[in-house]
Amino acid sequence: MEKMGLNEIRSKFLEFFESKNHYVESSFSLVPQNDKSLLLINAGMAPMKNYFMGLDTPPSKRMATCQKCIRTGDIDNVGLTDRHGTFFEMLGNFSFGDYFKNESIEWGWEFITKWLKLPIDKLWVTVYEEDDEAYDIWKDKIGIPEERIVRLGKDDNFWEIGTGPCGPCSEIFFDRGEKYGCGLDGCKPGCECDRYIEFWNHVFTQFNRDEKGEYTPLANKNIDTGMGLERIACIMQDVDTIFEIDTLNHILTKVCKISDKEYGKLRKNDISIRIITDHIRAVSFLIGDGVLPNNEGRGYVLRRLLRRAARHGRLLGIKGKFLSDLVDEVILVSGEAYPTLIERKDYIKKIIFVEEERFEQTIDQGLSILKEYVDQLLIENKKELSGERAFKLYDTFGFPLDLTKEILEEQNFSVDVDSFNREMENQKNRARNARGNDDELSWEEDLFSQVDIEDEIEFIGYNNLNSECKIVALVKENEITSIASVGDKVQIVLDKTPFYPKGGGQVGDKGIIKTNKAKIVIDDTIKGLNNLIIHNGQVVLGEINVEDSVDARVDYSLRMDTARNHSATHLLQKALKIVLGSHIAQAGSYVDSKKLRFDFTHFESISKEALKEVEDIVNDHIHLAENVFINNMKIKEAKEMGAMALFGEKYGEEVRVVKMGEFSMELCGGTHVRNTSEIGSFKIISESGVAAGVRRIEAITGRNVSTLLEKYEKIINEISNNIKAKPENVIEKVNALISDNNELSKEIKKMKEKSAGSLADNIEKEIKVINGFKVVAKRFDKVDINSLRVIADKLKDSIENSIIIFAAVNNESINFLVMASNEAIKKGAHAGNIIKEVSKVAKGGGGGRPNMAQAGGKDFTKIDEAIDKGLEIIKNI
Repeated sequence: MEKMGLNEIRSKFLEFFESKNHYVESSFSLVPQNDKSLLLINAGMAPMKNYFMGLDTPPSKRMATCQKCIRTGDIDNVGLTDRHGTFFEMLGNFSFGDYFKNESIEWGWEFITKWLKLPIDKLWVTVYEEDDEAYDIWKDKIGIPEERIVRLGKDDNFWEIGTGPCGPCSEIFFDRGEKYGCGLDGCKPGCECDRYIEFWNHVFTQFNRDEKGEYTPLANKNIDTGMGLERIACIMQDVDTIFEIDTLNHILTKVCKISDKEYGKLRKNDISIRIITDHIRAVSFLIGDGVLPNNEGRGYVLRRLLRRAARHGRLLGIKGKFLSDLVDEVILVSGEAYPTLIERKDYIKKIIFVEEERFEQTIDQGLSILKEYVDQLLIENKKELSGERAFKLYDTFGFPLDLTKEILEEQNFSVDVDSFNREMENQKNRARNARGNDDELSWEEDLFSQVDIEDEIEFIGYNNLNSECKIVALVKENEITSIASVGDKVQIVLDKTPFYPKGGGQVGDKGIIKTNKAKIVIDDTIKGLNNLIIHNGQVVLGEINVEDSVDARVDYSLRMDTARNHSATHLLQKALKIVLGSHIAQAGSYVDSKKLRFDFTHFESISKEALKEVEDIVNDHIHLAENVFINNMKIKEAKEMGAMALFGEKYGEEVRVVKMGEFSMELCGGTHVRNTSEIGSFKIISESGVAAGVRRIEAITGRNVSTLLEKYEKIINEISNNIKAKPENVIEKVNALISDNNELSKEIKKMKEKSAGSLADNIEKEIKVINGFKVVAKRFDKVDINSLRVIADKLKDSIENSIIIFAAVNNESINFLVMASNEAIKKGAHAGNIIKEVSKVAKGGGGGRPNMAQAGGKDFTKIDEAIDKGLEIIKNI
């Protein structure tokens, strides 16, 4: 057996299966596309689920991939063991109703023995105990001795998840030798010891399991194999752990260098070194696929990994920020296989640097607070930190719950996770905003998958906005039908369509589908599975039938307004890169006929000056009237030309490139103007933050800018009329009015203070002596709180040993004010304590210092009773 590097193994695997007429697909994004059941891709077959279900058509019946994967369930074990990792690569070959067990087993054997040259005498296999077919292939065709073929039960060698496609599997094992074994007679695959390592699983999907638990043979049988690349690399490089294989060891060596620690000397240090090595690889790939750190979902996974790695850097004694520098090592060993890492290097490093910087700003304070909590637990002889305190660390100092748990577990403490989750849910309830529904159909809901639609639906809407078409499928009331009439809400599939389906941030087209006797108003167009285009609408005239010929007409006005906005997003993205920097990348977009919304990666709010510069650049290229060129070409050619692609987007071999003059070039499937001048004009209406490291710009174009200008013109004219000034003199006149108003306000304030002072002089005659205190208690009507303070201050300063209790009714509000002089405070008076009880009577609340306190109230009928309560309190001081 020759030693072989991880990258070489990957290349050989894909090359081998390409020679067996497999379509070699590049890795899908770690972010699942149109699959809400997964947080992150965790297996090679996960992105191809719909191919196995027959819901989407694969590019070939034979495919092979090396898929990036993340498994979050292993995070807590990473570092503690030699084998666990969060990020890994899975090699896989797949057949969708093409070849089956014979080819899968024979080709698998050929690859590992002829291409990888694994020693045959070290190879064992397992099969499902009832799968005689696989057993006979291994024994008779491959020639493995029967003693090295192990039959195992359903738990080990049968793949199924609930109902649906399932089947037996066969696993290939490598015998690492007696020194790794348990020493027991009969030790073989299936034993719990470390001697036999499974590295390639071949799943034979040949049954369908129904809800009754019965298995029926599938008409089209599938093959799904998975081989962990890191695991086979361990075998090929004759090492015991994934951290010793060439690629990971390169990163690990760099971690040792910057921490000045030697691996293998001290277990505590080894744990931290392994955590950093694994996590920096995972976060580099996650960010490269468009994931950003935040407090939910996959963003939380990323933040957790980043902050866990940063903390373990501190445990190793690494000073300052260091994680972004390690990205260079990840790219060095993985960049050739995954070019997006190279393309997005600066972006990945910037995101990591900013997140590490944020954590650095709070970690010391958070650790200090956590130490106080631990000290308190020790004093109270408790072993569990409350969920409320754990949530404070999370909410205030950015400590993920798992990081708090990890730190506490190192000291033999735990966290009340249930109460933490309650605090989290309470916060979500307070902050939750209404979310729109996703109109994309998931496969479970796609009734059209039940319809036999022979030909692929052709979208002709780039160049045509109306066309003669034919209805090929129809749904009403969530049921397949052949007829619909007036009032029915329907979903329609045409054999071809000019209607653009929602996608790429662009809304679906609206319009009309009609015949001589019927009319359907289409209010949305969406994508279904297998490239179906589904028109949602309502029959408003006559009756429609499947097979009817129809006239499909897109609403031209709405389409053009949407196209203006979509084209403007391309100009906007390029302008942002020019003004703010090359780290700008699209993080989401939405365009309809009214406005555009563009989310992008940036780390601080944008100044008005910078926004104006961006706006001017976009308008300059609109006014230059640059032609928009749209071409289909190979993805490699497009990237070589410098076309921008979206994070996490999976592109085929051929892509659509939208080029605006020499200024902007992007991969895009949306609809656009033919010349930038058709956009008309561009106006930014807002800029805001939507998540950590993500900003949002909303803007309008064309007719919507004109509408906004008309609105502003109307406002200016109305102001002009009201202040009796010409529009061009409005600013000067308004500034003068503001200045006059400020002067008048000062005069009024002086008059109020003077009036309040006079009022205070009169009130001095109303002093009561209670329990040795000189007390003034009074209710005022139509006196504001500021005047109330002036009166009370003067009384407090002029009367020794005084307590003042005031209530003021002003418009729809009640204000209570209590003041106490220094002498009164020394004798036990406390304004804050008095006002709490006073305001409570009137169903209000408030508080304050010993010398002054303020509160509100709700019950106007209880004001006098509230004042009496204050006098009663003074009696008992």
